[in-house]
Amino acid sequence: MTGHVLTFTGTAVVAVYVLDAEGAELRLAETVRSAGGSYALPARYGLSGRSPVTDAFRDGRPLWLTPSELAAYGPTGPTTPETPTTPGVSLGVLPLGGDGKGLGCLVVVDESPGGIDADRRGFIELYAHHVAAGVEAAGPEALTQPHPDLPGPTLDRLRVGSFVLHLGSGRITADTQVLDLFGIAGEDFDGRVETLLSVTVPDDVPALMSVLEPDALTSGTAQLEFRIRRPNGELRWLGLRAQVETGPDGTPRRMLGVVAETSYLRPRADEVSLVQRLSAALAGATTVRDVGRAVVGALCDPLGAGRVAVAEVQAEQLVVAVLAPAEPAAWPELWRSAWRSEWPEPPSHALPTLAEALREGQVSIWPEGSALEPGLAGIGPGGLAVLPLPADGRIVGVCLIGWERRHEFGPEERSLLTATAGLVGQALVRAHALDAEHELATMLQRSLLPRKLPELPGGVAVTRYLPATMGLEVGGDWYDVIPLADGHVALVIGDVQGHSAAAATIMGQMRTAIRAYAVEGHPPDVVVAHANRLLVGMETDLFATCCYADLDMEEGEAWFVRAGHIQPLLRHPDGTTEELDVEGGPPLGVVADAEFPMTAAGLSSGTLLALVTDGLVESARLDLDDGVRQARQALARADPADPGGVADELLGGHSRRDDDVALLLLRYDGMRVRPTRASWTVWRLPDAVMHARRFTARTLRNWGLADELDVALLVTSELVTNALVHTQGEVRLNLTLTADRLRIAVNDPSPRTPVKPATVDWEATGGRGLLLIEAMSQTWGSVPLSGGKQVWGELSLSSPREEPPSGPPPEELPEGPAGTGAARQPEGARGRRRRRPRR
Repeated sequence: MTGHVLTFTGTAVVAVYVLDAEGAELRLAETVRSAGGSYALPARYGLSGRSPVTDAFRDGRPLWLTPSELAAYGPTGPTTPETPTTPGVSLGVLPLGGDGKGLGCLVVVDESPGGIDADRRGFIELYAHHVAAGVEAAGPEALTQPHPDLPGPTLDRLRVGSFVLHLGSGRITADTQVLDLFGIAGEDFDGRVETLLSVTVPDDVPALMSVLEPDALTSGTAQLEFRIRRPNGELRWLGLRAQVETGPDGTPRRMLGVVAETSYLRPRADEVSLVQRLSAALAGATTVRDVGRAVVGALCDPLGAGRVAVAEVQAEQLVVAVLAPAEPAAWPELWRSAWRSEWPEPPSHALPTLAEALREGQVSIWPEGSALEPGLAGIGPGGLAVLPLPADGRIVGVCLIGWERRHEFGPEERSLLTATAGLVGQALVRAHALDAEHELATMLQRSLLPRKLPELPGGVAVTRYLPATMGLEVGGDWYDVIPLADGHVALVIGDVQGHSAAAATIMGQMRTAIRAYAVEGHPPDVVVAHANRLLVGMETDLFATCCYADLDMEEGEAWFVRAGHIQPLLRHPDGTTEELDVEGGPPLGVVADAEFPMTAAGLSSGTLLALVTDGLVESARLDLDDGVRQARQALARADPADPGGVADELLGGHSRRDDDVALLLLRYDGMRVRPTRASWTVWRLPDAVMHARRFTARTLRNWGLADELDVALLVTSELVTNALVHTQGEVRLNLTLTADRLRIAVNDPSPRTPVKPATVDWEATGGRGLLLIEAMSQTWGSVPLSGGKQVWGELSLSSPREEPPSGPPPEELPEGPAGTGAARQPEGARGRRRRRPRR
């Protein structure tokens, strides 16, 4: 290889000087001599002295000296053992490193008495660029302390060849080293550009053609890196540097070029591992914020950066996803003034250098001391890298990396930053798609679940729903809280198999069906049996689990039905927990005629009831028994005075979920003032309304509600009259007194819902009943019952009561039809009878 270096340069000695760590002198790092050559060069040159090497280094321009010009410097050039100076020797000194970096100098000694001709000067200048890249990659310390395992090449290992492209004929004259780099035998090369392009990787052919095609050539210097495929299948990186010579008329005449192997400039093993770690972190990023955190975690410490910012580009604003550090004081004034809530949103037009970099779409590097606007200079006073983030043919964001102290940007780091920009840009686009999918899934899920829970007399209910973070974030978990008649409430939780739009659709249908069956007045086992038959009739491949509880808020008596679901959990007032043993049936949608037995349980005041789905207590990393045990432990240590806090405690540690999580939590307090009820069966007699009014009047007087008597009698008259006129069969009047309201309800056997008339003519003799009820009641409505309906109106009490009325209302035996003596005793004193399960 030594012979090749000298053959390429056509010189007797090639040497490299590098700047020492103190910046005080240039030290000889490496020398290559011809066979038998005895020329020697000084070991060091002080920058304060005068010599060809120091002059070229300080001026930053090549210095070409003929023998007479070299002699004028005195004894500072090459020498032999016989003579202190060597007459007849020419010298070339080329500074290494551009942009004011000053890495060192390349020195060539030539024995031609006429000096180094122009052609060889052009080749040597191009060669010096490759030497500078090698020095920059290895570092000056690696050359002053050579080691065989260091990554950068020395002069002996730097493989460089030269060629001349004759633009008039389009033919190429290449030396053997160029052909060897391309993997082409000398006898197989025909001097055509197409022969070199044939071994180039197809993706890199357009770039190479833009340099070598005669029609595309312009004057000046061109450089690029490309890949070739050698005959043995090996992929190799080559770097090309070329200089176009023009004739007197300015027309390009020929091209001088050098080709060198640049595989050593590609990322090293540690840089590859850094990119791999970043790729792995970005693969798990599901939001734009996650992308920013992955970038900070992967690049900040390995690169020794002081500041990192990741932002999206939206119109003329930079929407910041993450900053490190996150304190406003660590960022320039422009960023602090644009701080909105958590992150700033600086306008891009206030950062013209950044805006230009985004338009060009190329990674931009600014070393220490670069003239930048304050908004950028303050981010990286020791060096700043601006990485536009490309994706889908556009710039979607930008990553800024700044250093506090002086930072040297090597070629391998530039390659690393370029690769990083592409990865982060694609991750941002993917995160945006996931964010949109998450928003759609969340909107769909929320539309299928209750928007708010009803206020319950004697208890507080809270719910939580967390979508899965893996896969489609919409599933089949649901919950519902359904107020029922007579102070009852139904608590429902369920889970449809799978995570899909189909599962969400079935979930919505099941929730609606169970609510309808419950409001109709069916007992728990009938409600669940009806829902099961409905799901079987849908002929879907999905099934559902469900737990249904009917809780009497007055007595604390609960009836549970379980269809393949997880057992309910209880926390008793003394802090002990229990997994209820509720007898269960199969999941819904499996067997059409399945039995769903009921299990009774009593709740005392202060008891917490928790209904959960399996996503809370079971996963690929958590066994069901362990999950239930952890949930019970969370219930035991929670404060029941704050049901919302208890729910949050149960959900603790579920940041990453394979399944949905639904939770329905009820704290049963019991009613401070229990409702008082009275009921009357209205006979279809001519004076039936009068008897109903008399019963209502006696009952309200006994309850101490004289102020509400007139309005209550009017509502009673209208409700009873409507039922008698528009229905057939038994009519029943029910009065219910709670702490703050009076409910007057009439049951009849007709399922037809009453319709309030839009207008009533003045001459009409009817049609004003519902209008009067609406006007006199705080609220009114109609609910279906098994075999009929109930129409009711509620009146607010002028003074809420603290204690229930003493004693039952006086009973009256209404007269039956004439001559029969038939009578019906009211049931107000006996209270309400428990509904029996029925199919």
